[in-house]
Amino acid sequence: MEKKTKRGKLEIMRDILKIIRENKNLIKTTPLLRKSNLSSLRFQEYFSELKEKGFIRETEDKTGRSVSLTDKGFRFLERYQAIISFIDEFEL
Repeated sequence: MEKKTKRGKLEIMRDILKIIRENKNLIKTTPLLRKSNLSSLRFQEYFSELKEKGFIRETEDKTGRSVSLTDKGFRFLERYQAIISFIDEFEL
């Protein structure tokens, strides 16, 4: 049961990172929250963890706060996809 929780967490993190990447690597926090389909509280938990782990960076200008991926965030997405491909290839 613990593994399922962990997998869900990684999928959610991947989804948030993918949303950022798909928006030309720059998105405001509010649209990111909406597109992530998470409650505000759960989104904030994942958002904080992604920042703490160095997967995303937040910048602020006169139009508000924006989020973009770091190199580490891009690497996470690449490696995540490689793992999924491996699992699919071997029908695990």
